[in-house]
Amino acid sequence: MAGLATGNLGGLKAEYITLVRRRRMYSGLITVLFVMVLVAGFGLADSRNAGGFWQGLPKIFDFPAELISEAIDKSAAMPGNLLDYLPALIETINIAAVSTLVGALLAVLLSLLSTRGLARWPRLIPLFRRAMDVMRAVPEIVIALVLIFVMGGGPVPAMIAITFHSAGALGKLFSEVNENADLKPVEGLSSVGASWLERMWLGVLPQVAPNYLSYALLRLEINVRASAILGFVGAGGIGAELRVAISWGTGRYDAAAAIFILLFLTIVAIDQLSSYYRNRLVGTH
Repeated sequence: MAGLATGNLGGLKAEYITLVRRRRMYSGLITVLFVMVLVAGFGLADSRNAGGFWQGLPKIFDFPAELISEAIDKSAAMPGNLLDYLPALIETINIAAVSTLVGALLAVLLSLLSTRGLARWPRLIPLFRRAMDVMRAVPEIVIALVLIFVMGGGPVPAMIAITFHSAGALGKLFSEVNENADLKPVEGLSSVGASWLERMWLGVLPQVAPNYLSYALLRLEINVRASAILGFVGAGGIGAELRVAISWGTGRYDAAAAIFILLFLTIVAIDQLSSYYRNRLVGTH
């Protein structure tokens, strides 16, 4: 019996080693294939680049050098520039905050409808999941460009675009959180005749709310950057002011530097605050 057990153990070990080697070989082949595709794609992109990547590489620091130099020369005007662009920054933060709030509320509903064991209509789970896939797949800037063409420039297209993308991204994260929820409270509420909404509100949300808030705060950081970027395409906020400052070229770089400073300080502040509250929420869960 001991010899038989030893033989079985040796066979399992050999099979495991073979499996590991096979996986390493497949990983190596995939890596080589990826590098080849990357090199080929870079060559094609460089050949179609108007100035050429290698010819423009030595000039990569020219613009930052000019911006910093002019900002230093006009440092006396920096406080005034910061105050001038503060309302645009507040608009950007408002766009991100409203988009995150509405997107998170939609994500809660989508996540509950797409989680096995919790869904109101189990047969429609694939439909809700594919809907969230579509919402995540379409970039905010594409949605904003379409809405700007239809509705005109302003913060509303930016809010709709960011809300749409945030609902898909947060819905995916929320659904993964839902899968780890304890179903016993849901079953208990169901046994006393509670409706689906009551089961979700009383049995699921109290369990997952800390993680929901943690992910929503993380998404707020991303949406502040996204709302600033969308300003470049006419969606309002501080991004629009940055586009104007840069398009004027030399002579306005002090304004561009002020906008960069405001964006940097805002993102750092939001990052620190959201990290603090996320750690508290997760720690108390």
